[in-house]
Amino acid sequence: MNAARDRIGSTPRLLVTGGAGFIGSAYVRDVLGRRDGTRITVLDKLTYAGRRANLALAEDDPEQAARLRFVHGDIVDPTVVDPLVAEADAVLNFAAESHVDRSILDPEAFLSTGVIGVHVLLEAVRREADRATSGARSSAPRFLQVSTDEVYGSVHEGWSRESDALAPRSPYSAAKAAGELLAMSYHATYGTDVVITRGSNTYGPYQYPEKLIPLFITNAIDDQPLPLYGDGLQERDWLHVSDHAKAIDHVLHHGDPGEVYNLPGEAQLTNRAVVAAILERLGKPWSLVRTVEDRPGHDRRYALDGTRLAGLGWRNLTDFATGIAETVDWFRDNDAWWREARSGAWDDYYRRQYSARLAASREA
Repeated sequence: MNAARDRIGSTPRLLVTGGAGFIGSAYVRDVLGRRDGTRITVLDKLTYAGRRANLALAEDDPEQAARLRFVHGDIVDPTVVDPLVAEADAVLNFAAESHVDRSILDPEAFLSTGVIGVHVLLEAVRREADRATSGARSSAPRFLQVSTDEVYGSVHEGWSRESDALAPRSPYSAAKAAGELLAMSYHATYGTDVVITRGSNTYGPYQYPEKLIPLFITNAIDDQPLPLYGDGLQERDWLHVSDHAKAIDHVLHHGDPGEVYNLPGEAQLTNRAVVAAILERLGKPWSLVRTVEDRPGHDRRYALDGTRLAGLGWRNLTDFATGIAETVDWFRDNDAWWREARSGAWDDYYRRQYSARLAASREA
């Protein structure tokens, strides 16, 4: 990696919102696991996809636990956010309602977290920057907004670059795009130190089992049908969660203010190819796969150009063949974790999303 300037120091105080979620908790576990003195406060609402158990490895380690604080709260609440930002050298906003299917069923929650919540965080960061200017604190906090490749919309050919126009096609990606635009407006208007990451489709351990990979792994383990949307030829660039978390941290430390960084994956694959890899690892038959009615506005292809990130000296470490095998094995070995996740309100969501589709399904 290059010797780019470290913009927040080697042992910062970090506020990680959404830090009990899939990617956020991977980030927390990775940073604390370096044992370099970094202190982290996690702020999480603990909605359906945020689980305190995702932080157990860190909380059960005395050295890491001493540098970790958990706060149960919502980023839309300034009375919770403001004092936490006042203590932080940087704010990383992972908090998001994160599934396109859910955004179609209930778009309002996505707007609350993805727009209002981002605004509350930015206002708190702006006030702390003003305090730094007045000498009340040593430096202004940096704000990193975790976004997604889905803000580009469906990419029929070529590779999305950071300068491309945004064309979101679901309430989820529209909320993420709005959060990005708001963050950049604070950089332009107030000089707020903002950086944005746009990550590829991410997979790995601890992923809430409604996304394609964990859903199909857990269904296949129980010999349940695998509901594959449409022809299954939608293409995604798959990024292992450990690489996603490490790339975010690299951008946090070395990214330039006011810049956006694509975080591409290591494998451009169709959904059918991903499902085949899962079934092969589990030794399960293709006959479990059912073709179901596609979801509205389903983007056909995402593809990110990673030139700007590579210019910071970052390279991914996990190839897809290794990552998918390790992911399948993790879910197979952590039966209690995903069965707990698939309890309670899970059944209602799954019924709303798939019951009618599966009833009208056919062999894939």
